[in-house]
Amino acid sequence: MGEYSKALEYYEKSLKIREKALPPTHPNFGSSHLCLAACYEKMGDYTAALKALQNAYKIQEKTFQEGNQAFASTFNRKTLPENHPNGAVAYSDIGDVHRLMGDYERAMAFHQKALNIQEKVKCNPLDCATTYMNLGETYREMNDYTTALTYYQKGLKIREEKLAETHPDLAVIYHSMSKLYFSTQKYSIAMKYVQQAVEIGQEKLFSTHPHLIEYRETFEKI
Repeated sequence: MGEYSKALEYYEKSLKIREKALPPTHPNFGSSHLCLAACYEKMGDYTAALKALQNAYKIQEKTFQEGNQAFASTFNRKTLPENHPNGAVAYSDIGDVHRLMGDYERAMAFHQKALNIQEKVKCNPLDCATTYMNLGETYREMNDYTTALTYYQKGLKIREEKLAETHPDLAVIYHSMSKLYFSTQKYSIAMKYVQQAVEIGQEKLFSTHPHLIEYRETFEKI
């Protein structure tokens, strides 16, 4: 938590500097708000995370209208083509914050919007994998383990094809699958997946990283 507090302090200082030096719709403001959203999410302040995401996408909406394609990403369909892949990423991000807030109905709605776009247009496969992962998390928390596993497997297939064997994003999905199998009392399978998560975490993350701590806690619980 200490690392995120320090990061939050840094991002807030950076935002204040940019507010003095840049016009209010400059793309760098969007980047600042996205960084703030990520920190707030990790710290468990989901209301602040959602607000920061919304601020980022309002700026990105304006940026898109002014013709800056490099930073165009928004959840407002009036400013992006209906099936723009950047819109799908935005929908999925917002959906995941709603999941973390326990609002599964809104989470599902945003994730489904993201998936509808990604299944119609060419997109980054890893973005699709993240949407599958987010859907899996939502269904798991709703105790629909069969559907959750289906989405986890889709996300895992893409990540295993596109990422190195020890990539931290693989550890994330291995850990999620471990929690699912633990909930369904399939302890040997749960142990297999959490061991993979711990091994990757020990190799790629610093010893006090929150993800690695969580993987170890799950390992000990099983």
